[in-house]
Amino acid sequence: MSDSQSTSSSSDDAEFASMPSTERDATASPAVPEQLRRHWRDVFWLAIFAIHLIGLGFVLAVLGINRFEKADRLKIDKYTYRFVENESELTETYWPFYAVAAGVGSVIGWVWLALLGSKAMKMMKFSVHVLTTYLGVISVLCFWGTQVFWGVAFAIGAALQLLYVISVVDRLPFTMLVLQKAVKMVWNLPEVLRVACAFMVVMLLWMAIWSFGAAGVVASSIGDGGRWWLLAMLSVSLFWTGAVLCNTVHVIVSGMVFLVLIHGGREAASMPPKPLLNSLRYALTTSFGSICYGSLFTAAIRTLRWEIAAHGKGFNHSARDAWELFQSTGVEALVAYDCSGAVLLMGTILGGLITGTCAGVWTWLRTKDRVIMVGFTAMLMGMILVGLAMVVVESAVTSIYICYAEDPSLINRWDAEFFNQMSEALHQRLQHRSARTRVTTQNRFDSQLQISVSM
Repeated sequence: MSDSQSTSSSSDDAEFASMPSTERDATASPAVPEQLRRHWRDVFWLAIFAIHLIGLGFVLAVLGINRFEKADRLKIDKYTYRFVENESELTETYWPFYAVAAGVGSVIGWVWLALLGSKAMKMMKFSVHVLTTYLGVISVLCFWGTQVFWGVAFAIGAALQLLYVISVVDRLPFTMLVLQKAVKMVWNLPEVLRVACAFMVVMLLWMAIWSFGAAGVVASSIGDGGRWWLLAMLSVSLFWTGAVLCNTVHVIVSGMVFLVLIHGGREAASMPPKPLLNSLRYALTTSFGSICYGSLFTAAIRTLRWEIAAHGKGFNHSARDAWELFQSTGVEALVAYDCSGAVLLMGTILGGLITGTCAGVWTWLRTKDRVIMVGFTAMLMGMILVGLAMVVVESAVTSIYICYAEDPSLINRWDAEFFNQMSEALHQRLQHRSARTRVTTQNRFDSQLQISVSM
């Protein structure tokens, strides 16, 4: 990139830097700013998310206030009298339990960020090995508390976790290598850690409102079935909101890491001014609709959302481009082999389980009949808060793969030894895939030949 290009406006430079090298060469002209002007994407989903927050905030306030300090303060129980099966309680009876959940989840998330540079690998290994045991212990406690359904559910979860770890044990060394390099990248960008902390604070503020309404639901006189349905709907909303914040952090961090790799370091002369603010501005404006849209399908589009972060495209467009990019370069074989997302998810689940356990134990000491309700929703709160800390590492991982697929020399310039290790792993995976394809083709040919002979 020339000196004249590096002194252009920061927004154009950030967009220009995030393009593949071939496109950067093709667009090196006076018309670049007009060509690279960002447009608002998926505005419909942005509006849906905003309406959802406003409407849900009102509902949560009503649910919480109706039983705050006085039962049926707003006189809405007359609309639910047909479903009354329990003695009503007050919102403030259960709200402190959720405060404990928010506090524990925040502490776990902040400790994770604080220890990211020195203990991150040990913490991730700890999560992988301990999660199965923790699930088993919770299963036993549920059976002891005569909660058979939840005991069976956690027992199945422990078994599946154990089987998964056994099935991918040979892939963990490469996974830990990638995570170690991602941690190295993030630790050298302390500003992105501050972004994660800031978004955790935002999430805590929303959780204060959400838990107020959830406590009102738990305290209501509606039967267990009705309360579970209400809590399920509130949990879906909380998960979407948490996913939006996590993916916003993902976009911000990925954009920052991508720029660092493109320019050869954060101190490079060609680095645009205030890159973090530019990434933050794009994530909260033109790309926010795509983030809201993609967050509805977080579990299914973990890989396909990456191009959103790198190029600020619409969700559908970015999903198609990401798939084509990985397919055309063969890097999707390496991405499929990597278990980074699963390892980070294990840490997130473990953090959520610890949070739910703390809130559940306190609830059990105060009132034993609604432990599962509080514990389950508290676990979700903890997972979201810990996930906001984990996502900074995942963002670095995704940016590394995007850069390796588009221009491997960027990774070579950043860490030559890691580049060689990635290239060797990719070569092995492509050889393995080729061998499997040959065997499958040969078996199909032999089967067809036998059918022909028998006829």
